[in-house]
Amino acid sequence: MPIIAFGTGSKWKGQDVTDYVLQAIESGFSHIDTAQWYRTEDSVGRAIHDSALGRSELYITTKWSGLTSIQEAIHNSLDNLGIKQVDLYLIHNPSSVKNIEDDWREFEKIKDAGFAKSIGVSNFDLKLLQEVIKIAKVKPAVNQILFHPYNYAENKELLEFSAKHGIITEAYSSLQPITKYPGGPVDEPVNAAAKRLNATPVQVLLSWVRSKGVAIVTTSSSKDHLKEYLDTADLPPLTEDEIAAIDEAGAQGPPSIWKRIRCNLYRNRWILGTSLLIQWGGFFYLTRAQ
Repeated sequence: MPIIAFGTGSKWKGQDVTDYVLQAIESGFSHIDTAQWYRTEDSVGRAIHDSALGRSELYITTKWSGLTSIQEAIHNSLDNLGIKQVDLYLIHNPSSVKNIEDDWREFEKIKDAGFAKSIGVSNFDLKLLQEVIKIAKVKPAVNQILFHPYNYAENKELLEFSAKHGIITEAYSSLQPITKYPGGPVDEPVNAAAKRLNATPVQVLLSWVRSKGVAIVTTSSSKDHLKEYLDTADLPPLTEDEIAAIDEAGAQGPPSIWKRIRCNLYRNRWILGTSLLIQWGGFFYLTRAQ
């Protein structure tokens, strides 16, 4: 499985992502992630068809999100994607599961029938993953989870259990320390590592994820950002001290909402300043015009 995937969920839900997926493939992504819930499978399928890469050169993940029966879902997904087999088929969320043994048996049937090369889960905590392992004839290949420095401590045991059983952990939303929790304790060690490596904080966070043996799902509409993500693979690894510093900072937890607001205001100060100048200029003009 390629260690970095282009995701078509979150902000892309229900949108035509054909051009964005094609851009990702042209930039160097070969792993494309979608789901029944995202309603992007049809446009992912168009991108697969229009891509210069052959089917064997692409790795396609999709997920059963509980909107239909499992068997109906996989056939609908294959039809939408325009392919005969997905590389990875996941249970999207535990909330969709009524009986884990019965549902996992349906997933095993999908693998046996050749509709998916590998099967796995998403958003499963340690207890749920242990339950699957107990009853599985075929172990999950992957567990895709929310993962970043601020929730590493609570997921450490889960990562260790997964590694012990040969289950790949795949992370989404790993850039939340930048996108959702700016101004937190993780910023300092990340920025320090970025300075040493002549890299960006984004690249340092992705390097940190890889240091934990975790694969990545990320996304962007920007070609420059896609290149930034992929170029992470060419950077020297983080030192043990840098990894430990990020771990320790993450264990302190994300910043308060007020600190995040102040940080966002500071980061956007030039935009806000320009906007205020325009507004005051307009007010002054109208006042003089009267």
